[in-house]
Amino acid sequence: MNAAVATAIAFAGYVAGYLIYSRYLSERVFELRDDVKTPAHALRDGVDYVPTRPGVLFGHHYASIAGLAPMLGPAVAVIWGWLPAMCWVVVGALFVGCVHDFGALVVSVRAKGKSIGKVAEGLIGPRAKTLLHIIIFFLVALAMGVFVYVIALLFSPNPGSDTTIFGYLGTLFAGSAGPVASEPPGAASFPQAIIPSFGLMLIAATIGWLGFKKGVSWKVMTPIGFVLLLVLIWVAQLDSVMAATMLADPDIAPGTAGWSHVLLFYAFLASVLPVWSLLQPRDFLNCLLLYLGLGSVYLGLFVMAPEFSAPAVRPNPEGAPSLFPFVFIVIACGAASGFHSLVSSGTSAKQLDRETDARLIGYGGMIGESLLGLVAVLATTAGITSVAEWNEAYANWGQAGSLGAKIGNFINGCATFLGSLGIPKEIGASFISVFVVSYALTSLDSATRLLRYNVEEIGETLGLKFFDNRYLSSMVAVGAIGFFAFYEVDGKPAGLVLWQLFGTTNQIMAALALLVVTLYLLVRQKPWWVAGIPMVGMLVTTITAMFSNAKTFLEGENWLLFGVGTFLLVLALWLVVEAGLAVARYRERQEKVEALDIDI
Repeated sequence: MNAAVATAIAFAGYVAGYLIYSRYLSERVFELRDDVKTPAHALRDGVDYVPTRPGVLFGHHYASIAGLAPMLGPAVAVIWGWLPAMCWVVVGALFVGCVHDFGALVVSVRAKGKSIGKVAEGLIGPRAKTLLHIIIFFLVALAMGVFVYVIALLFSPNPGSDTTIFGYLGTLFAGSAGPVASEPPGAASFPQAIIPSFGLMLIAATIGWLGFKKGVSWKVMTPIGFVLLLVLIWVAQLDSVMAATMLADPDIAPGTAGWSHVLLFYAFLASVLPVWSLLQPRDFLNCLLLYLGLGSVYLGLFVMAPEFSAPAVRPNPEGAPSLFPFVFIVIACGAASGFHSLVSSGTSAKQLDRETDARLIGYGGMIGESLLGLVAVLATTAGITSVAEWNEAYANWGQAGSLGAKIGNFINGCATFLGSLGIPKEIGASFISVFVVSYALTSLDSATRLLRYNVEEIGETLGLKFFDNRYLSSMVAVGAIGFFAFYEVDGKPAGLVLWQLFGTTNQIMAALALLVVTLYLLVRQKPWWVAGIPMVGMLVTTITAMFSNAKTFLEGENWLLFGVGTFLLVLALWLVVEAGLAVARYRERQEKVEALDIDI
């Protein structure tokens, strides 16, 4: 089948989903109104609660949810064929992921911008809040600990033959579903991404200060900042610049440990500084970079109009786990991801200017990420123009799980599409590489802030008022991230050892967030099925995968993974039981009220 035709069908689905289904959710289900004062106005503090224009907030939200995963998860999942991956990325996003993100944002806005865990307390009970807080803390600290390590490897000029970046990326994005192959020594790193990455931070901080403190129009600053960013990307590719800065010199430049410390310090600053001073302008400019990249890649795809090199469906690849349920686990971001509920109910809910903006931010933002996931599917199935080459790259699960080749396929596939526009492949590949690294950083800064909120809420539960101090709670958050980045188990960072649990933990978090949204709609006698049906589907697939992984860990006598994985499974099942009890209490109360003929 022609990939351009399939992409056009997907685009039609996105347009219909936003124009029709999101309108139904906005007007008939959540009944959003412009005359309601949002937490950004009611609790405005100039640090976390800051009313933000929808275009700027969309950029911040989009950049926060669109990290590495939507580019790399599909690069593994296409081993089962392009059709299952594309269907989950597109249809899954429209009816599961978008509803999940949109719903989490709305319920948080109507709960004073509190996290999904705090919302669960009001709907289910205090135990539910504690259970979710534990899952959230583990999920975010683990993910960001690994991301610190990965970004440090990307920046390091010589990551080392036994700790190659792509070998670890393989562990990251395929470990939850099976074993991975090791990469050969000398896998590439990207020190040329350092200058634009940190230069973007300085540009963003300047724009934030001028815009918020001096009232300079973003319409003036944005194009200037974006041009400066593009200049930095170009400058960083010059060998003379890299030689002068010595960033590519392994004898002088910081190593993995050094960059990890730098990144943790940056994460701390991003957590404590007001959102307008760094996160908002940085993420907005970062999104412009992604818009340019995505637009160019899709344009190149339609000009090239290639055929798929991969089969439509490949149910039994050699060594791979079953298509069901693991295609839904390997592809998380890009279709449905529990991390998004933390962004929606964390930073974004505190910045929403009007309730009606939630439609663009929540539903529209997830469509944007799905577009990124779709590009990954296309780049690794149609961007590889030879059937023989694709069959060799995806010969078995060991090769598919080894992300060294897969991230290369993603970058080279995108560069192939750009080549149809006359852009030299080397330049195109370099540009794509920079925004891959850049989006790993956006996940780190936003997630550290989210973890800070989680720590503050845990402190409130335990009666520890001193955790209200954002500097102290940020130190705890950064310390937890640092633990997973530095503490070693069997010679590897703890985060990498435990990463096999991330995929299922992330997806069970999505199911539980949908559970909270379902209960929110149920008690208000709204069409709860819009969240309830996706919730049931996510619970079934993820719990099935968790049991499958537990069996694998037990048979392999991997007691650490078996113990932690079983603990997380028990927490999830416990929360489902608590939700069932809450529904029973609600039904009982409703029956009593109806018997007394009292309006509620």
